[in-house]
Amino acid sequence: MPSLGADMDAGTLVEWLIKPGDDVHHGDIVAVVETDKGAIEVEIFDDGTVKSLEVPVGAKVPVGTVLARIDGKGEEKAPEAKPARAAPPPEPQPPAPVPPVAKPKPAAKAPAHVGEGVRASPVARKRAQELGIDLSGVEGTGPEGAVTLKDVEQGGPAAAKAPPKTAVARGIKPADMRKAIAAAMARSNREIPHYYVSLDIELTALSDWLAAENGARPVQDRLLLIAPMLKAVALALKEVPELNGQWQGERFVPMSDVHMGVAIALRGGGLIAPAIHGADQMRVGSLMAGLRDLTNRTRKGGLKSSELSDPTFTVTSLGEDSADSVSPIIFPPQAAILGLGAIRRRPWVHDDGLVVRPIVTATLGADHRVSDGRTGGRFLRFLADLLQEPSKL
Repeated sequence: MPSLGADMDAGTLVEWLIKPGDDVHHGDIVAVVETDKGAIEVEIFDDGTVKSLEVPVGAKVPVGTVLARIDGKGEEKAPEAKPARAAPPPEPQPPAPVPPVAKPKPAAKAPAHVGEGVRASPVARKRAQELGIDLSGVEGTGPEGAVTLKDVEQGGPAAAKAPPKTAVARGIKPADMRKAIAAAMARSNREIPHYYVSLDIELTALSDWLAAENGARPVQDRLLLIAPMLKAVALALKEVPELNGQWQGERFVPMSDVHMGVAIALRGGGLIAPAIHGADQMRVGSLMAGLRDLTNRTRKGGLKSSELSDPTFTVTSLGEDSADSVSPIIFPPQAAILGLGAIRRRPWVHDDGLVVRPIVTATLGADHRVSDGRTGGRFLRFLADLLQEPSKL
């Protein structure tokens, strides 16, 4: 069972997508796990053949429990050069045998209805969209009446097309997500000695470049201001690697790649910050496409486990109609986070004169065990300089 956040102690196995004897490859989605933040697709990180499934569907097991065993090119583990899919706890104990989970009786199942939220795995939901099936008309046979892939394929194409579902409509209660966020933030405030540094950054060059760039792009490929800002953050982290990594055990582990966590607000309430992998190596257009895809999958359901466990640094942006600045709380096990306030037109001194320019206040929250204010100030200065030459991003 992977760790999908500092607040996660256990997860419920909703669906297996493999069986003993199947060949699996790095990156394959092998299972679906339910957490307080939604149903997450679990990836595998080695090639091999499935030997056994150790946990039955419906079982809730602690983080670190062996879910399945494979024969192949070695034990299942993440490469050391990449952010850990959370380091295993010290001296793990063998998982206790998981008792069989009794299948719910048909009479106990509550049929799903539109408006009440349909419980379904991401794979089942995707297949339903392909077939044009309304999930509210499909009776689920999974845990607590969840719709599985098999249920969808047996449902037939006769049902009406389903309306899009948000993470809340999928059965994740806002109160549960709020509890998960509270647990993570309480731990962060309790365990991490935060320090904050801020800098006002002038964005005239970036705004002018963006207008010219979007004028040459099709409407569907146009960029939002956040895309080049994320790229600039990623490049600044390459210059100040002390802020890019994770606190594991009793030490900070810097990462060579920048896996950019982006805080995404859910329409029904709550916040999730999954990663855009390798943000430092992506062009701005690819970053924009990746952000759109990540936002869509976050809100509809369908995040991968690595997208929640891999972030090495997080950016949270308040948006246009909000406050001028934010002092964000670090997402453990990361060691830093950047908060961006609303972009405002403000007085600005230029060539000994006063002008009005678009300004954003960038506030870095960082772990004082890992870095200090001088390091944070260097990062913000690099970020500001990069945003003055957007054509080089």
